[in-house]
Amino acid sequence: MKLKTAVLISGNGGNLQALINAANADNNYPAEISLVISNKLDAYGLVRAEKSNIRTSIIDHKRFKTRDGFDHEIHSQLIQNKIDVVCLAGFMRILTPDFVIKWHGRMINIHPSLLPSFRGGNAVRDALDYGVKITGCTVHQVIPEVDSGKILVQRSVEISENDTVDSVADKIHIQEHIAYPEALKKLCSHILANR
Repeated sequence: MKLKTAVLISGNGGNLQALINAANADNNYPAEISLVISNKLDAYGLVRAEKSNIRTSIIDHKRFKTRDGFDHEIHSQLIQNKIDVVCLAGFMRILTPDFVIKWHGRMINIHPSLLPSFRGGNAVRDALDYGVKITGCTVHQVIPEVDSGKILVQRSVEISENDTVDSVADKIHIQEHIAYPEALKKLCSHILANR
């Protein structure tokens, strides 16, 4: 039994690729990547999905007058495709509380810090500015409060004196590609065990 999983993206799709690879590498992996939704036409993650014969959809947020309208369209497509679980992977839109509540316990996100430290859009820069020696990434369940929710997996990286925002981000990306498939497996296994 595999749970149909949608991945929402806005860009390169590195974490999407990690999820695809994990699902393809293990017949017992409890998730099947079934749909990729992007809010940007030129997101390279769409190419990654198409190469793996995964259905794609582009929902341009600029076409909608309200966030509610945009989120309603995403929700409709998730339901039409019989999606069980949603992964946010570099999806650069804040979802409305109404949408988040509909997917409570079935939607996860990855963030480039060891939450609850350094929430928000500048997590790597904030960690460097603060002078921490260790940062990392967190996969967590999504709740209406941004960068909150139950933590599923964390992985850490060390920050050296010579590190820059880019070099730390590169280190974190390596760990993200391990953490996200692990977290999706954990979530789906839990859902299936409780059905």
